[in-house]
Amino acid sequence: MDIHHEEHGSGEGRPLVLVHGALSGIDTSFGTILPLLAKTRRVIAVELQAHGHTPDVDRPLTVEHFADDVVELLDRLGVARADVYGWSMGAAVALRLGTDHADRVGRLVLASVSFDDAGLHPGLLDGIQDLRPEHLHGSEFHEEYLRTAPDPAGWASLVTKMKVLDANLPRWTPEQIQALAAPTMIVLADADIVQPEHAVRMFRLLGGAVPGDLTGLPACRLAVLPGTTHTSVPQRADWLAPMIDEFLDEA
Repeated sequence: MDIHHEEHGSGEGRPLVLVHGALSGIDTSFGTILPLLAKTRRVIAVELQAHGHTPDVDRPLTVEHFADDVVELLDRLGVARADVYGWSMGAAVALRLGTDHADRVGRLVLASVSFDDAGLHPGLLDGIQDLRPEHLHGSEFHEEYLRTAPDPAGWASLVTKMKVLDANLPRWTPEQIQALAAPTMIVLADADIVQPEHAVRMFRLLGGAVPGDLTGLPACRLAVLPGTTHTSVPQRADWLAPMIDEFLDEA
């Protein structure tokens, strides 16, 4: 599969891979923050199967497939290890890279991620199977798709495949989260689709929520963005970029 990617910036350290959200692409997920992050590092922004410029293939959409595709892209580019910033579905892909391809990952920034269904607000996905492609016509995601997709008529197929993924969300055990080797920064909107209690639980599993003045700072971090919804996380670039830069520069 011809995985579309863009490279921006330069730097001697590990490159940063950006992985977008569901039905989104590079522009709607990272259009504002990408140039800020690329000021000091090499940034590789990808578009996953059936998203943006990347064509669809005869294969289901799964987080596991997406993670394998990112590894394949890193192989093609000759990148041994990379930091990864993912938002929404892209954060799940980044987490899967951290648990299943640990040797390829340096640091992780996970925005709006849950490691099991219980992390989402109750009833959030009720009725998702009734979503029709035309319900999203005119949205920023649909408009981006029409601008970038090799086959603009493929929108209906993408939405249908995404509904299958939503019905079979990836899951991790608490033990898998505890065993995550990559230093991880969790980002959450205060009005996100993920419950704040779940983000804090994940933060604790990673070794966070300690009295840092006595124990020292943990390797993980937690950032909660005030006055922010799930879909407005990409609009908080001015807040996120310096936090992400500082976190990644600790490597």
